[in-house]
Amino acid sequence: MGLRGTLMVQGTSSDAGKTTLVAGLCRILKRRGLRVAPFKPQNMALNSAVTADGGEIGRAQALQAAAAGVEPHSDMNPVLLKPSSDTGAQVIIHGRVHADMEALAYHGYKAIAMRAVMESYERLRANYDVVLVEGAGSPAEVNLRERDIANMGFAEAADCPVVLVADIDRGGVFAQILGTLACLPGNEAARIRGFVINRFRGDRALLDPGLAWIEQHAARPVYGVLPWLRGLQLDAEDAIVAEQTVDSGKRLRVVVPVLPRLSNHTDFDALRAHPQVDLRYAGPGESPPSGDLIILPGSKNVRADLDWLRETGWEQAIRRHLRYGGKLIGICGGMQMLGTTIADPLGVEGPAGTSAGLGLLDYATELAPVKRLRNVAGRLAGSGAELRGYEIHMGVTRGPALANPAVDLGDRMDGARSADDQILATYVHGLFDCAQACAVLLDWAGLSDARALDRAALREESIGRLADTIEKNLDLAQMFSTLGGVARLESSAFP
Repeated sequence: MGLRGTLMVQGTSSDAGKTTLVAGLCRILKRRGLRVAPFKPQNMALNSAVTADGGEIGRAQALQAAAAGVEPHSDMNPVLLKPSSDTGAQVIIHGRVHADMEALAYHGYKAIAMRAVMESYERLRANYDVVLVEGAGSPAEVNLRERDIANMGFAEAADCPVVLVADIDRGGVFAQILGTLACLPGNEAARIRGFVINRFRGDRALLDPGLAWIEQHAARPVYGVLPWLRGLQLDAEDAIVAEQTVDSGKRLRVVVPVLPRLSNHTDFDALRAHPQVDLRYAGPGESPPSGDLIILPGSKNVRADLDWLRETGWEQAIRRHLRYGGKLIGICGGMQMLGTTIADPLGVEGPAGTSAGLGLLDYATELAPVKRLRNVAGRLAGSGAELRGYEIHMGVTRGPALANPAVDLGDRMDGARSADDQILATYVHGLFDCAQACAVLLDWAGLSDARALDRAALREESIGRLADTIEKNLDLAQMFSTLGGVARLESSAFP
């Protein structure tokens, strides 16, 4: 019998490495000819992807589906929370907008959400050999344990074993592991079959005594230690990469304001990886830096983020940038900000009302409760450069500026370009992911000899490197063989 069943990866904290471990395991099992599906019961993220069935899931699960060699489906992330304020979020169930809820209201709704979670899980379990489940945050968050659907609450309902991953680079890794076990009731702690230590740098011989200590005190194996892998080109679940360095050898400087509710910042991963581009994120407390190209990104709360732009001096900086001949792109919510007005008569993203836009392009946007979710393919208008991307927005934009579109999607035109060709606006995410379109846009922004960069190929290489590293450093046979009746292992599966 081949490997079948469910394995859940939980973490001692957020960003411990759950997403990457699941992605790497998906690729490893795919290499062995198994049909594997990633699954995250509940995700909170503003980075999302459009699925093959026309739904919306967290970007991390789309990455894991790519690693598994399957099309992303709304069942892979049945509950997605997209924060619109510090206490409220848009609740997406089975890929579709269900409601906007405050945190306390959602806590009461979890029993209903759990039914959606289990429906999706059962469908995946029936159609795949292995389901690899990613938890959220940490199971040690005791204040969230009641009605939990993201970590041990799901593991109990699905009766599945758990691997716990801990980030040694944070420090205190042994306390992370034992502290997590101490916070769990006995039946939940028993589900944790072993540990993976992530992001190790240094001499492994110095760590070995600690591994023996943790195995003795926790009475569970450490399946292995994963080294710090730099340069992986993988879609982030939500957090923007903090590391930024100025490289004088890079010839085009691109600046992106970090809006309070910035969404889908994976739009800029190709620019981060480009050898000729210096991409700079500018956040709260930082004066708008100078650059050749400013990009206004997507937003989960466009009117509130537009207020933030004005309060922090970005409106004046953008106008000054244009006066000196700089280029400007608005994507999705950023496109809406460039128009004359943004109306939200139904209070879709916050209090009902209308805000004045930046007035740089002659069109107006009205937010509507129906979200447009669509994978698209087309060409940059004028150049013919091929592109692929997706739309994910709740606004309808109309106005004269759209008569000079930015993108040709075949069945319709999208976005706008200014008469002086300094400004480009579009609803299409993933604008820089296709090599041809990226090179044309960088040339337009001032990089005359822009190299073509294939974002998909970079991601595929990174997934392969991640899987190779996991194979080399983890005892996969032990990890899967300890699952008992939940998953059975052929001896040839992991030599």
